[in-house]
This record gives sequence, C-alpha cells and structure tokens, in this order.
Amino acid sequence: MKPILGLATITMCLLTGTASAHAEGELNIYNWGNYTSPDLVKKFEETYSVKVTVTDYDSSDTALAKVRQGGHGFDLVMVSSSSVSVWIKEGLVLETRPDQMENFKNMDPKWVDVPFDSGRHYSIPWQWGTTGVSVNTSLYSGDPNTSAIFLNPPAELVGKINVVPEMNDVMYLAIAYEGGAPCSGDREILKKVRDALTAAKPKWLSMDYGTNDRLAKGDIAGGANFSGSSFRSRLMNDKITYGYPREGFPIWMDNVMVLKDARNVENAKLFQNFMMDPENAAINSSFTRYANAIKGSEKFMPEDMRAAPEVNPPAELLQKGKFLMTCPAEVQEIYTRIWTELMK
Repeated sequence: MKPILGLATITMCLLTGTASAHAEGELNIYNWGNYTSPDLVKKFEETYSVKVTVTDYDSSDTALAKVRQGGHGFDLVMVSSSSVSVWIKEGLVLETRPDQMENFKNMDPKWVDVPFDSGRHYSIPWQWGTTGVSVNTSLYSGDPNTSAIFLNPPAELVGKINVVPEMNDVMYLAIAYEGGAPCSGDREILKKVRDALTAAKPKWLSMDYGTNDRLAKGDIAGGANFSGSSFRSRLMNDKITYGYPREGFPIWMDNVMVLKDARNVENAKLFQNFMMDPENAAINSSFTRYANAIKGSEKFMPEDMRAAPEVNPPAELLQKGKFLMTCPAEVQEIYTRIWTELMK
C-alpha cells in the first residue's frame, strides 16, 4: 500500500526533490573513447530517469585543456591518477565527499588512502590497470616482458609496432628501461630516454589508441599497450600476449570526479555512488576488461576475467610496477619537451 504523506513532508520533498527515487534530468560524461559500458549507461538512465550523454576524449592532455577553457557542458570526468592532483589544485573539480556516500562501504580499503586523493574526498575509482607491452606470438616468440619490444624492437616487429600516445605512461616505461626511477629528473637518464625514443620511432607503425582489432588481426604485431586493451585483443586472437616489462612499468587508476562548473551536480554525485555498487562496477569491468576497486564485484564478472593475467598480474611481476603520480613541475616540463619533440 502506498503511504500517504503529510503536508509538511510533501512540501519538503518538493523543495529537495527527494520524493522520488528518480533523479530525472541529464548527465554529461567526459571519458576516454570505448571506455564506458553502454549497458551501464542504460541501467543508470532507467534507474534514475536521467538522460546520459558520453563524450569521448583521446588523451589526458586533451581533457584537461578542454575543461580549462570552460563552456564545455560536462558534469563528470574520468581522470588518471597521474593528474588528479592537478585537477584538484587548479580548482576544476568539486569536493563531493564520496567517503560519505552510501556505497563507499564497498570500496576495497587499499584504494581509499591513495596518494592522489587520500580518504577519497573528490574521486571514486573507475578502472585500474597497468601499461606494458602486447605481442603477437605468432610473429614473435621471444620474451614479452621487456620494453625493448617497442624501444629496441627485433627485426620481425619493425614497422608493425603501435605505441599508445600517452606521455606519462610511455615516458615512465622508457625511463625505467634506461634504469631511472619514477619522476626522474636525472639529465643523463633523460638524454638516454630522448635518444632511445627518437631512434625507436621510425621503427613504429603508429601511435594510436583503440587498436584492439588491428592487434588481433595482425596488422599490428606488438607495442606499448594498456593491459585491458591487450586482454580484449587476446579474446579475439589467442596468440596475443601481454608482457610486464621487467625493467619497470606504470600502474594507473582512472577516477570519476565532478566538475566545478557542472550543471547537473546532484546527478553526477548520484553516478559516483552508483559506481560503487558491486554489480554496477562489474558491468563496466566486463565491458572495458579492466579491474575495478569495488569489493564483491568479482562474482558478477565473466569467468574469463577472474584468472586473466592482464587483469590479475602475477605477484612477482607486479612488484616491478609503480603507481603513476604527478611529477614535480620542473620535471614534467622536461618530459613535455621530450614528448613534443617525439610527436613531431
């Protein structure tokens, strides 16, 4: 039987908009391409009567530049761990206090006190993974666990290499390959990195995202790649192997934050809470093929993800990984100069 509300309750509900479970209105999401589950969007829309629009970007730098300009119309943005502190420092995002939301209890404790947003006052996890190398073993039978795959490729891979054009990830892989530490400002190391990247680029076919099909079909034989992307290629071609470079590799996490100039703030907060539900987190992971940080989501995910080496790195190899963080401004400036030169 539907309860009858008193006049005071009705008035309060009208003022706060809490009378219905349906939020209604719109939500505009700014995210990487091919990184938002259509089923997840549909479920959110149907649950809350909110029309969701997803706009793609092609790099972290593109997203940051677009939001800095203003007038973008976005409510939510997915930001990599390496640049979350920049967004917070520049006042581009709201302190929405996810740690006080209903579903926060589902977050894996190890992802709460993260260095880029300790206690989770601004962000909730979207997906996490690693950046390593992918190889088509029908074309290359050597050790895949090395960044030499794209920095000093063997003859059979030359001209068939793709490198994801993500500066922080690729710079870290190259720095580790040359014996440097994360955010290294060592000029001798960075000169080696610049020279190695410059010498390697002519041996590459492309620098592109969204190459799952091309890798699976053999148009690309290997290169620097994200773990989940490599996994999706392997599902189409079992000859694809993902390698964790023994020299070192980045661990990253993308995070959901509400923009300071969002037009639909309450719907954006609702989405943050929605994504901390285990079943919803699993819907997205099942699509992207990356891990999430929500406890209990595993039971809702496909069987092939539970033992996938791309999603569950071997412990001995994971020890070589380091969390991607924002480097000091003077170091980041050097990286940007090297990267700009490489992209010419």
